[in-house]
Amino acid sequence: MKKIFLFVCILGATLFINFDAQAQKFPKMDVSPMDAAAYPSNWRNADKMVKVIYSRPQLKGRSLDKLAPEGKVWRTGANEAPEITFYSDVTFGDEEVSAGTYSLFTIPNGENWTVILSNQKNIWGSYFYNQEEDVVRITANVSTAEEPIEAFSIMFDGEEEDNTTMLLGWGNTVISVPVSKK
Repeated sequence: MKKIFLFVCILGATLFINFDAQAQKFPKMDVSPMDAAAYPSNWRNADKMVKVIYSRPQLKGRSLDKLAPEGKVWRTGANEAPEITFYSDVTFGDEEVSAGTYSLFTIPNGENWTVILSNQKNIWGSYFYNQEEDVVRITANVSTAEEPIEAFSIMFDGEEEDNTTMLLGWGNTVISVPVSKK
């Protein structure tokens, strides 16, 4: 009888543990996964100047102007508006910006895009964008990518310790914003 009771207890515990493990359903990977870009790009370097956390939508046969319409505020990626953190005071484009975390928005305009840093944080898309929360608006240069960029990408290009260029690339479009430590 003791053996049967012990067997039933072990079987019950096994079923309970197995059931509990199966109850944890992790979501599939987001179709526009999150990514991060930082400068300096060496992730082991704890003395960063800037870091951006953003989501990476893909063109998948669609045109850039359908996903980021000209003349309209765009969340600059997918899902939540990207957050850009400056770890020291910087010059962003030609504007001085204090150290801190901001949301990053853009307005596509052909040859020149408007790049916006906003005090708004933790907002989905640009649906609740409020211009009154803008910290700076700069005009950024646009160039043509050497090869089409399928997934929206942000990177920093620069070899000088206190100067870099933030590059936003998607499709055939590359937007450039100089960033330098003050």
